[in-house]
Amino acid sequence: MLLLAVDTATPAVTVALHDGESVVAEANQVDARRHGELLLPSVDRVLAEAGLKLDAVTGIVVGVGPGPYTGLRVGLVTAATFASVLGVPVHGLCTLDGLAYAAGLEGGIEGPFAVATDARRKEVYWARYEDPRTRVGDPAVDRPADIADQVAGLPAVGAGALLYPEVFKDPRGPEHQSAAALAALAAVKLAAGEEFLPAQPLYLRRPDAQVPKNYKVVTPK
Repeated sequence: MLLLAVDTATPAVTVALHDGESVVAEANQVDARRHGELLLPSVDRVLAEAGLKLDAVTGIVVGVGPGPYTGLRVGLVTAATFASVLGVPVHGLCTLDGLAYAAGLEGGIEGPFAVATDARRKEVYWARYEDPRTRVGDPAVDRPADIADQVAGLPAVGAGALLYPEVFKDPRGPEHQSAAALAALAAVKLAAGEEFLPAQPLYLRRPDAQVPKNYKVVTPK
């Protein structure tokens, strides 16, 4: 097994290779405006570090969000393209689930806890977890003040928790998504025969860019 994991649903452009037992190589950069520029060079970098070619990959893992429209699509389109070219399966995972699993691996959090990422517009994408592998309900997007009662007293991981300490009063690491944790979670799920999400974007709200209503037609009659 050799999994190539990518996630661009957050400001982190993160890529990792996982052989089913451990991370072989990873690359992480945080830049909310350069997902398209950074992702493929990051893939090249982890393959070079591992001394492998792309055709050695047996499966693609991709974070499906929730996340902003443009950045999220970069990772999903790239994952779908690789899977098609290589003839390998693509496994979708909730980005928040990756952060939750990383909280267990890196932060030693057992649960319950919350995960929150920055959704902009003074909102967060968030979910509650019983433990690093068990999400309670579906991911949501809300203003932090509106969910204060639901996350009260819980440790919280992710950049969204750090942005709103008045609501997430016990912020923990990690701050950013990690494809290494996403790949490790995928390897566990594959070994257990568990299902994955479709490799389709989980937006939770409409994109910022909208077609103007009642715009003036300028084409000649």
